[in-house]
Amino acid sequence: MKNIVILISGRGSNMEAMLAERAAGRLPVNIAAVISNRPDAKGLETAARAGIATRSLDHKAFAGREAFDEALAACIDEFSPDLVVLAGFMRILTPAFVGRYEGRLLNIHPSLLPSFPGLHTHQRALDEGVRIHGCTVHFVTAALDHGPVVIQAAVPVFDDDTEDSLAARVLRQEHRIYPQAVRWFAEDRLQLDGGRVRVAGTQVEQTALIAPEIR
Repeated sequence: MKNIVILISGRGSNMEAMLAERAAGRLPVNIAAVISNRPDAKGLETAARAGIATRSLDHKAFAGREAFDEALAACIDEFSPDLVVLAGFMRILTPAFVGRYEGRLLNIHPSLLPSFPGLHTHQRALDEGVRIHGCTVHFVTAALDHGPVVIQAAVPVFDDDTEDSLAARVLRQEHRIYPQAVRWFAEDRLQLDGGRVRVAGTQVEQTALIAPEIR
């Protein structure tokens, strides 16, 4: 069974989704630790109640991004993870950190990358008038919100949507596809091939990567 370490900055709702899937026997991983850059992150309490080791490293206590990332990597490596999962971890990571975990560092972004990298994705989608929005799980590279795509989920954008209503619709899909991506990694089904991710398995499963939600 593979070890994973989850990084959070707040509530960690995607972490909660993984805890639920693990408890239901559908996520065959050992969540070795949950680490936050904010000591008051609510997700740390959730993880502790689930019996998971927790750590916090306040990024404000470090002289710069490089110093923080070095300390964070040392903390992560205490748990010998096979995979590091960014679940609402609101920090831009240095190239050295990303390179250290190349091929075993996953992130989820609330848009259909490469559209709308960065912040405020839902409002930007509304401002652009797109009809389809969604979320993306991808392997992390040094480029912000870029890297080989593992799985995406699409949702419709309705005429009466607000930023909050669209965000809630996307978040439901995040909670569905992120545990799926981690499960595939745990089952050794993800293959990086020339900047693309191939999922070993049946053709039906591979064509189910984009799942629109109907109102």
